[in-house]
Order: sequence, then C-alpha cells, then structure tokens
Amino acid sequence: MRTSKRLEGIGEYYFSQKLREIEELNKVGKHIINLGIGSPDLPPHPEVIKTLQDESAKTNVHAYQSYKGSAILRKAISEWYRKWYRVELDGDSEILPLIGSKEGIMHICMTYLDKGDAVLVPNPGYPTYRSAVKLAGGKCIEYKLRDKNNYHPDFEKLSKSKLKKVKLMFVNYPQMPTGQLSTTVLFEKLVAFGKKHNILIVHDNPYSFILNEQPQSLLSVEGAKDCVIELNSLSKSHNMAGWRVGMLCGAKERIEEVLRFKSNMDSGMFLPAQLAAAKALSLGKEWHDEVNTIYRARREKVFELLELLNCKFSKEQVGMFVWARVPASYKDGYVLSDEVLYKSNVFITPGGIFGSAGDKYIRVSLCAPVEKFEEAIQRIKN
Repeated sequence: MRTSKRLEGIGEYYFSQKLREIEELNKVGKHIINLGIGSPDLPPHPEVIKTLQDESAKTNVHAYQSYKGSAILRKAISEWYRKWYRVELDGDSEILPLIGSKEGIMHICMTYLDKGDAVLVPNPGYPTYRSAVKLAGGKCIEYKLRDKNNYHPDFEKLSKSKLKKVKLMFVNYPQMPTGQLSTTVLFEKLVAFGKKHNILIVHDNPYSFILNEQPQSLLSVEGAKDCVIELNSLSKSHNMAGWRVGMLCGAKERIEEVLRFKSNMDSGMFLPAQLAAAKALSLGKEWHDEVNTIYRARREKVFELLELLNCKFSKEQVGMFVWARVPASYKDGYVLSDEVLYKSNVFITPGGIFGSAGDKYIRVSLCAPVEKFEEAIQRIKN
C-alpha cells in the first residue's frame, strides 16, 4: 500500500526515533539519563488532581462534550488571560479549548492553507511548524533567528522578500529552543508586520511562566486581534503535559474558522479534565514561584554541566531548556550529543533538529531532578 504524497518529505519525529534508540540502550543495561525532552517530571497541584478524581466519580460526565469546550473552562481561560497577560477575551467567542496546543498548529494550517500557499517559520524553531505546513500542502519559508539579533526576526530583510503568497507566520516567545524573551517593541513590530502584509501571525506561547517573572501575550498589543491568533497550553505552566489541554485565542472570526476544521476532526475533551484544568488556571503566584524555585536549582546544575563540556551560553534564558553553543572542535551539536550519549550514557538534544541555524548548538532540558543532573555531571567527568 502506497502512502499519500502529503507524507513525502515528512520523516518520523526525531524524538520518536531517539527514544526508541535509548530504549534499546537501556535494555542492554546502559541506564541512559535523558536530558533531552521537555516533559515536566513534576505533578500538577494536588487540588487539580483532586478535582479530576472527584469529577470523574460522577455519573453524568462521561458523554461527548461540546466542540467549543466547557463554558467553565473558557471562562477560566478568559480570567487567566486577564490576570496574567492583561488581555480581555470573550469566553464565549474568542477562546477555543484544544486537546493540546500541538493539534492547534495542525488545525490552523489545515484551516488557512491551500496548495502553494507559503508560511514563514522560524529557524531554529519547533519542528512541528514545518511538518504541519507541509502536511497541509503549504510551503515553508524559513526566517533565520540569530544570536547577534537576540533571536528576533529581521523585519527589514523579511519586508524585502517576496511575501505575496505568505498567509501565516509562526512565532514563539519565550522562544524555543533558544530561551530568548520577547520585548514589547518586538511584539508591536510583529503586529505591524502582520497588518502591513496581510499575514496572520500565529504566536505559540507555552513557556511564558517558566523562570519568567513577566509573562507576555502577543494579544496584549493594541489591535493585535486583527492579525494575531495565539496558542497556549497548560503542559509546561501547570505540569499537565499528558493531560493534553491547550487553547487557541483570537478574534471571533478566527475561532469560528478554525472550529469549522476542528469539529470535523475530533470531539470535545473529557469534561473532568476540563474542570480540573479550570482549577489549575485559578492557581496563584505561589504555584508558579514554587515550580520555578525547583527549575532554578536545576538550571544551575545545567550551567555546571555545560561548562564542563566547554559550551557557551547565556544565563539570561527563560523556559525549561538551556540553549548552548558547542565548542569549535565539534563539527556540530549532533557530534557532541552522540559523544555524550555513547561515552557517558547521557542524552542531550542536538540543536540541528530545530533547523540549520541550530547546527552548532545543543539544548538541555530542565525536566529531571537535581540528583540526575549531578549524576550526569559525574558520568561526563568520568
């Protein structure tokens, strides 16, 4: 049986392949320490788990749910955006709960792209942007993000390129994998760029609470709803990655357009999970402070590990990873990653999986206990 043409050029996700390799190494007794994937190892707040347990025990919550999500969850998202981002969203019309924000990337591409339409994608950036664009029949136009430019787009260069067929632009701040923060000026430039060139700016915003004292939303810019939709998630901010709870926020028209596609692809998520997510969104600053205290201690150990490898990095990064340039003696991050894996039984991510601009870099996840980082450091020393 032949696969469809849309799968041509779409390979298996890197981490899917690498996890299989790590599994085989573990089977022969290697006991790999995985510092590659950003899957929170900490649990959600106890009250969130209790809400899920209590609601799941009820007899009337197991049916299909609304495609638009529970009104309780949409209200909680609206209040969360108002409290943390100072953004007003109508819970009835400007919010669409998602089964994880990753599906939202695909929904957006399928909603707006026809064959031949172009999309601006960051390099380095989340590989799913490229895959989703290709699967939807679109064409990726990469824009490079460089350290010397604080990993911000070069708008002057972009404006001089051919943008006639560009319909979407993916952006992501705090940026993954580089950990670079946004600025108000950058967000204002993005909105102005989208309006000027009639491009829908898709802001992927899952990392704004990790080691960051001032969470920002692109929708906070005046007039942003005219050309911006924003994806967000509870995966990182509330340790709920496996729960698959995300959201799409934007103008009423954009929500209705995406819903036309989404409603043909899935049904609403399990109601108790939505109610537990609403509980998570009501948590105060003390929750984020507690989580960030743990991540801060881990980050210090990652700095120590990277110094041991003679990598160069900024200590001003935010998010749940640390991005670092490999020593000049290594061809690229893949070589260093494999050397550390096969000689020390420690896995760190090569930056090249995020695009060619990441070839000379590696990325280390903060999603492991301090003890694991200490053990990894000792293994590398040995």
